Amino acid sequence: MKQSSRLTLTFCLFTAAHGLFGLDLSDPYITLSGILDPLIDPNEGMTSFRSLLIPGGGRAEAMGSAFSALANDIGFFETNPSGSSTMRNTELAVFHNSWIADSRLETLSFTSRNDDFGYGASIRCFYVPFTEYNTFGERASRGYYTETLGILNVSYNFLSGYYFKGIATGASLKAGFRSMPDYSDNYGTLKVGSGSTQSAVTIMADAGMQTRFNFLKLYNSRDPNFFLGATVRNLGPPVLGEALPTVVTAGTAYKPANPLTISAEIQKPINLVSPGQSGIASYSAGFSLEFTSFLTILGGLQLKGANPRMSAGAEINVNDLQFNINYTLDMTTQAVLFNRISLAAKLNLGDRGRAERQKKVENLYVKGLTSYASGDLEGAIQIWNEALDIDRHFDPAEEGIRTASITLELQKRIRELQQLE
Repeated sequence: MKQSSRLTLTFCLFTAAHGLFGLDLSDPYITLSGILDPLIDPNEGMTSFRSLLIPGGGRAEAMGSAFSALANDIGFFETNPSGSSTMRNTELAVFHNSWIADSRLETLSFTSRNDDFGYGASIRCFYVPFTEYNTFGERASRGYYTETLGILNVSYNFLSGYYFKGIATGASLKAGFRSMPDYSDNYGTLKVGSGSTQSAVTIMADAGMQTRFNFLKLYNSRDPNFFLGATVRNLGPPVLGEALPTVVTAGTAYKPANPLTISAEIQKPINLVSPGQSGIASYSAGFSLEFTSFLTILGGLQLKGANPRMSAGAEINVNDLQFNINYTLDMTTQAVLFNRISLAAKLNLGDRGRAERQKKVENLYVKGLTSYASGDLEGAIQIWNEALDIDRHFDPAEEGIRTASITLELQKRIRELQQLE
């Protein structure tokens, strides 16, 4: 009897949902799609070079693309161009992303840093097979539709120091080429040169800033735990009368505990050709949890119109190699094992001796403290100046020099007063 009542109640709820909302509950995709219908962006797809909005993979994609504030990975090329000036190491990385259907995105990136000056280069290619058949089922055209982009990046971290890590600013110059294969006319006859009318070149730029500092920090670490970032990306002239996918972003990230990082970001598309046709804002959130020194788990969610995107990933470190694998699910795909998988491999090429110099500076600072404690103030000042010659941003050495100098001046005044008496 109880089971019969439950079945009756289930049937009534199913019928009510179908009648009130017009939802087909037999398919979860149809159900979710119906719920999200009010969020459909009427201006979606009004720009060209749409592959710029496809994530290449790696940490940035795994965290739901909420990465403009963090930008601590070579994925900064897609999220915040100021990231190169704060990278720990020189990095070389390759990315592969299997996007929708047969489309693919391949990326090769390199970045390095000289003190506060960062730089890098990246090339990415999006491609999808293009096959056309005539009315008789005969192949009329074949090839690939491609969008290839080259990126040059520079950035600088201003006002960096031991306590405040500075304000990083950066810019990237992008040049792209879109290639369309030839296609046939209404009679199935191939039109030689027709693809060139849709092919195009473009040039655009990214600009961004980032700052890092300590805020509500409940653990011991020299690394900052709070991040802010803002960017404008894909800023350039129209392509064949169509606007580029320009987007303005603002983001933040926070480390409430040393192994855990959470991030959030808002992105607002801007149509520079027809501002009234700019897309609606999207929202992203992500997390990174470092289980061990060799394994990090990542996840993210992006709410973009009626197409929410969920992602999950893992990073595995093996000596100087880092491997990343992500799985992404949204309304354009189905939850099957090998759908929307992205892979990345990153090679750590070293920090150009920065860690070794930092260790030497810290040893000199401790040596100066020993001299200061023993009363050799002039010796301490000399040692701390040696530390500053190596790292001009080492604020504790400057503080020590000021304290020792004030102490020497007081000792001098005392001796002069004693001589007068």
